[in-house]
Amino acid sequence: EEGVNLGHWLNGQRQRKKKRKLDTSLEKRLGDVGVIWDVLKEQWENNYRLLVNFQQREGHANVPSSHKEEGVNLGTWLNTQQTQMNKGELDISLKKRLEEVGVRWYFFKEQWG
Repeated sequence: EEGVNLGHWLNGQRQRKKKRKLDTSLEKRLGDVGVIWDVLKEQWENNYRLLVNFQQREGHANVPSSHKEEGVNLGTWLNTQQTQMNKGELDISLKKRLEEVGVRWYFFKEQWG
């Protein structure tokens, strides 16, 4: 707006919040208008919601690698979770949530291995 790169400004506010240097009243006002502070977490939660919808509709969580839900390549996302798990980089709480919705890790080995 008016020569200001809003995305750049917002990323600056996110960094200030992360460093605990953002004024609390500004943080509250930004939160009140819907600013997402942790974009990666929000993306993960959105993809997880899509996976839950897929599982409820299809009766399983074995998403084909090229399958898309609402424009998101859900199969690629799930494959990324598998890769992170194999490297020991997937948070245990996220792994548990995926397993609770029916993700079978050996399915990936059967499908692509």
